[in-house]
Amino acid sequence: MKRLDTLIIGGGMITNDLLLPSVYHLQRLGRVGRIGVCALSSAPLRALRDNAELAEAFPGQQFDPWPAFDEPAERRNPDLFREALRALAPRQAVIVAVPDPLHYEVVMAALQSDQHVLCVKPLVLRYEQAVEIERAARQRGLFVGVEYHKRFDRRALLARRQYAQGYFGEFVLGEAKLIEPYYYRHSNFQNWFTCDQTDPFVYVGCHYVDLVYFITGLKPVALSVSGVRGRFPNGREGFLWSNARLRYENGALLSVTDGLGYPDAAAGSNDQGLLLYGEGRGACSLLEHDDQDRGVRYSYVGTVGCGGSVYNYVSPDFYRLVPWEGPGAKPVGYGYDSVAANIETMCRLEHETDGLPAAEALALRRERLAEVDRQGLLATPANSSVNELVIEAARLSILNDGAWAEIRHGARPGVALRARPDAGAVG
Repeated sequence: MKRLDTLIIGGGMITNDLLLPSVYHLQRLGRVGRIGVCALSSAPLRALRDNAELAEAFPGQQFDPWPAFDEPAERRNPDLFREALRALAPRQAVIVAVPDPLHYEVVMAALQSDQHVLCVKPLVLRYEQAVEIERAARQRGLFVGVEYHKRFDRRALLARRQYAQGYFGEFVLGEAKLIEPYYYRHSNFQNWFTCDQTDPFVYVGCHYVDLVYFITGLKPVALSVSGVRGRFPNGREGFLWSNARLRYENGALLSVTDGLGYPDAAAGSNDQGLLLYGEGRGACSLLEHDDQDRGVRYSYVGTVGCGGSVYNYVSPDFYRLVPWEGPGAKPVGYGYDSVAANIETMCRLEHETDGLPAAEALALRRERLAEVDRQGLLATPANSSVNELVIEAARLSILNDGAWAEIRHGARPGVALRARPDAGAVG
């Protein structure tokens, strides 16, 4: 398998907790060559370099910093990622892990630099931007993946297969929740997670919207999202809580509750799960995933354990570093599986077309990319842009006090606020 140099753009929490360790391990497995990490300033890069857990798990491995480690921390470099992109040879791997409103700009810059892309969810905040990314990638024969890692949870894969086999009948009613920790409010979130930019439904609720679509294949056709406003420690106003109700094309309903307020002292690092009811011939079905308590509970010695509190619902399934037969430790879980599957898809594309004439290689890459789109396991702009329609409708709804927004699929997809029954009435 051809190894690809990999550039991670963004040095924040998800890079520390999932992306960099996953890429380090893929480097050990021969899938990744040189690794670069580009951030707005040098401070997060030094934190990644000095992370004791990563140093122990991946002895001797390191990344190229953009900017340099000794750059003054207060110096900001908002366009440095473009220089880092130019330093890459064509058709390498770029992982985009910047705040949601910046995804479009960075993904398009990577494509224009002839790079394969993996972007953290959601891909973009507008449907037309997803379509533009899809077209640009197809024209150049480049892969673009969206890191909806819950697709790689074995329970989700089993549910998708058994739903397709008819074991659950047809989805009719459900609820999902994902409440992230309170300490997020003290992070860099307070600089960009503002009411005019995003909200908890768009940021984390999209995981479960994508997952229900992944399992059932049903598309949302309308939604209402209401938010609770609050202040971050720096005084900026954001939607700190949200509640959404989605209507699906078959009439089914899904309620989604999200927020940035799971108590820091509580067990586990968040509160999340999915519950779906279905109807079949003469019977109903139940699909329930408790994504917080995976049946592993630890109570640590000391005031704080490795999960942030003394008593923890430990999830070994999303991402953990564990002993293995090689040096240090290796990442396991569906978070790692998702990153690995996307990077390995890029590697296969380059391996299969290596040495071919340019026109023949482009045609074969396009053929392979179409197969990935059809399979629907990896989220791509072509097979997951229903999420961008949902996000666009959600922003329209939450900024209009929870008014229902309609989602139009088909030849001319789009979103619009639902007309009120009394619209146009006089007096």
